[in-house]
Amino acid sequence: MTSIDNILQTISPELKELNQCMVQALATSNPLMNEIVTNYLKVKGKQIRPVLVILSAKMFGQINKATTAGAASIEMLHNASLIHDDVVDDTSMRRNRPTINAIWDNHIAVLVGDFFTSTSLRMAVETDNLQIIATIAELGRTLSLGEIDQINKARTHVLDEKAYLEIIAKKTASLFVACVQMGGLSVGADPERIERLAKFAYNLGLCFQIRDDIFDYFADAEVGKPTGNDLREGKVTLPLLHALSRTELPRHEEMLKLVRSENLDADSIAALIGFAVDNGGIDYAYSRMAQLREEAVEIISDFPDNPTRKAFIGLFDYIIARNY
Repeated sequence: MTSIDNILQTISPELKELNQCMVQALATSNPLMNEIVTNYLKVKGKQIRPVLVILSAKMFGQINKATTAGAASIEMLHNASLIHDDVVDDTSMRRNRPTINAIWDNHIAVLVGDFFTSTSLRMAVETDNLQIIATIAELGRTLSLGEIDQINKARTHVLDEKAYLEIIAKKTASLFVACVQMGGLSVGADPERIERLAKFAYNLGLCFQIRDDIFDYFADAEVGKPTGNDLREGKVTLPLLHALSRTELPRHEEMLKLVRSENLDADSIAALIGFAVDNGGIDYAYSRMAQLREEAVEIISDFPDNPTRKAFIGLFDYIIARNY
């Protein structure tokens, strides 16, 4: 059994309650909406984000109804963003299943995403905690701004690590931070302790996105070649950014000109991916993740040495080592 399976097993009753809560919250009198939601919820993944909410509540106190409602709220907002992303990116498959927009159409998918968003806010209200409501509202704003920021930087070809980290801080790390804040708030934890754990979660979120971006540089099991989806969408991620920062490389100017061109074809994408892989981009990305992990572990080094603290570190290790 892997470390993530062990972690999930220790909180399986809480996760079961969470999923029941979500099913009830998303139930309607509309048969089409119920069919879509039921089909969508069949595949849950590892549910990393609500796991963080639950673990942070356990770190500081006893899990309660507000914890469950907060975890459901953040998971539904996350799913709403995925549903909308699939429409924007014209994605037909997610987790090896057809997306909502592929099965029905974009119009319905947008409405379902909106339904998840509004239900997320309703669940936040059920916590009866204004700080939790404020957290989910601010998170929605930050996620949207992160997407717009990424589009803007892609269009203007901003190619540096600092800008990349700012984008993934908004797009991904903000969600992880909000998770531990919600868990702590649900049990009335000390604000200073919540903030400490939030810094851990910030690093965890950065690592999650860096690892996710690395996948784009390697062969997809179905197509047998690097996917290159990020480059196709104008997104230049950490491995390639590092290679492009090495101005001494023989093909540096050629690759820089290529990455700034519009509508990259398959050969251009393959050339850029090869340039990143061959010139230490992947190794650099892993070294940055190792650095972020070391910083994160130090941040919570004075927290009680109990199973929950070990679970947080185990979750970090899983995120770096995962292969999907």
